[in-house]
Amino acid sequence: MADEKITRLAHEIYDHVGGPENVAKLIHCMTRVRMTIIDIEKVDMEGLKNIDGVLGVVNDDTLQVVIGPGTVNKVAQEMVDEVGVKLGEPFPDDLGGNNHLTDKELVEAKAAKVKAEQKAKQKQTPIKRILKSISNIFIPLIPAFVGAGLIGGVAAVLSNMVVAGDIGKNWNDFIMIMKVIQNGVFSYLAIYVGINSANEFGATPGLGGVIGAVTLLTGVTPQAPLHNIFNGQALAAGQGGIIGVIFAVWILSLVEKKLHQWIPDSIDIIVTPTIALFIVGIFTIFLVMPVAGVISTSLVGGIEWVLNVGGAFSGFVLGALFLPMVMFGLHQILTPIHIEMINKTGMTPLLPILAMAGAGQVGAAIALWIRCHRNHKLTNMIKGALPVGILGIGEPLIYGVTLPLGKPFITACIGGGIGGAVVGGLGHIGAIAIGPSGVALIPLINNGHWLGYVSGLLAAYAGGFLATYFFGIPKDAVASDTEVETQSTPEAPVAETVSEPVTFTQDTVTAPVKGQQIPVNEVSDPIMAKETMGKSVAVKPAVDSPVYAPVSGKVMFVADTSHAIGYTSDAGEEVLVHMGIDTVNLKGKYFSLNVKPGDTVKRGQIVGKVDWTEIAKAGYDTVTLAIITNSQEFSVDKNSDVNELDESTIIMNTAPANS
Repeated sequence: MADEKITRLAHEIYDHVGGPENVAKLIHCMTRVRMTIIDIEKVDMEGLKNIDGVLGVVNDDTLQVVIGPGTVNKVAQEMVDEVGVKLGEPFPDDLGGNNHLTDKELVEAKAAKVKAEQKAKQKQTPIKRILKSISNIFIPLIPAFVGAGLIGGVAAVLSNMVVAGDIGKNWNDFIMIMKVIQNGVFSYLAIYVGINSANEFGATPGLGGVIGAVTLLTGVTPQAPLHNIFNGQALAAGQGGIIGVIFAVWILSLVEKKLHQWIPDSIDIIVTPTIALFIVGIFTIFLVMPVAGVISTSLVGGIEWVLNVGGAFSGFVLGALFLPMVMFGLHQILTPIHIEMINKTGMTPLLPILAMAGAGQVGAAIALWIRCHRNHKLTNMIKGALPVGILGIGEPLIYGVTLPLGKPFITACIGGGIGGAVVGGLGHIGAIAIGPSGVALIPLINNGHWLGYVSGLLAAYAGGFLATYFFGIPKDAVASDTEVETQSTPEAPVAETVSEPVTFTQDTVTAPVKGQQIPVNEVSDPIMAKETMGKSVAVKPAVDSPVYAPVSGKVMFVADTSHAIGYTSDAGEEVLVHMGIDTVNLKGKYFSLNVKPGDTVKRGQIVGKVDWTEIAKAGYDTVTLAIITNSQEFSVDKNSDVNELDESTIIMNTAPANS
């Protein structure tokens, strides 16, 4: 349940902007909820400014409600959760009431809310962060896998038809063209993965691509091979696969960040990439490729052994447990495994089995539809979610229908296990590319085995249906809409928590960038110019200036778009460094930070770099502000006598307000 203050702010903001039906979409930066308003005449500006907790309002390209760091993200999330969309996604066209939403919009809204609640319950462990990074690396490549896989599948069918004499050999050139397109993805996959891995780990994308290309051993011939330092055998191009590439680029990111700290700015662009590529390239060839090669081969061989020996039993276990894995984010590790199996064997037998999990959800939903026909709200959501569920998009069914009801989720998993047992028992059923599931996966099933996959789908539909129909129907779901409403009970109030008082000592804040100090009241953003969020100092950064920590203490937050960092100093000051005006719109472009929440920093430490020149060329004001957001707790003495600032220049002296 959201904090009472957060819920109040979200509701009051909606009340004064004309309701969620007057909002086209909503995002937030480090201090502001930013809404695209449909009809500005419906906005009560004065009422909005007078809301307790709102620090100011700016009406620009978007309506910006200033709340402050630490609270704004919670308020924005509460506002989009109430509507049932994600941050930045368009709001449904008609939000005058749920009665006006289509069945599809209704179930998607509920699914988004339930999914957000499930994620909020999960602890972010290091393993989950690693799995999330793996997912971020491969998600941009999925359209390429699907497109190239389908083209390769058609080419294989045509090739077989040529061999069988069903079509003439004049098709050979066309078939070759299709194979060239397919190979454009899979032959150079290591390069694409290297680039995406660099983006994810904060390295230079081009360097990540080069490290990926290193594993292809371009120019190495059988007559003059490079040798494995462990067994003396010749290294093979691609040895270690994409698992090795991801690890190597992660090492590259560590090396490159350290070099950026050590190498002087004047020669950084020449020396850093040269040294980084040389060190990590040698490391990749002689250590990563041999070790990752053993891991990759063992992993693929182990999975094939489990499926061959376990057959139907292995299929049942995998099909039944896949959705719980999805809920906990553990499924993301499977993506590189799928791709390794495709690279080594031409298909992944795992994907057709795991796709049965979604089919079990379809069967369970049909059973709910029949048994709960008096519950029109539920059946309308099922009608909205079923078509996409059949096509392999299972989130609306999972988070909008079965998971909130409890028992149907379990019986749906049993249905997925039954379908997995059929596919695993038949054997030799694989997908030649990854991406879709459900019915949409049929064109990607390896040649001649699609009937076995369809048999598995039908078995999963039937299994999920029967298990749910007889054992998975909650009593309250059978009730009509009116009966459900009368049975509902209000939530218990949440007890308030009182934070411990903080003891402050005298401290100083230094400049976050080198450059020219300017009067705060000349800042182009009116909220920042009025120091609404706290005592502030504004600096026009020098083009070669890195970003420095202005205090000694801990990093409390880093904006997703890297344009702002929040610190809590050892003396208790909460300092927000905001780099540029409206630079949230750049979505992280031109920013490269090397700190994360929880890191300890020292005053004057370099915490990242910004390409100020490119930001200015993009039309954004580069002025950077240091803001003490809890300055009401201090006596703050700003140093306005110094114009030229560097990382050691004191810009504010603070002492406890009661001293």
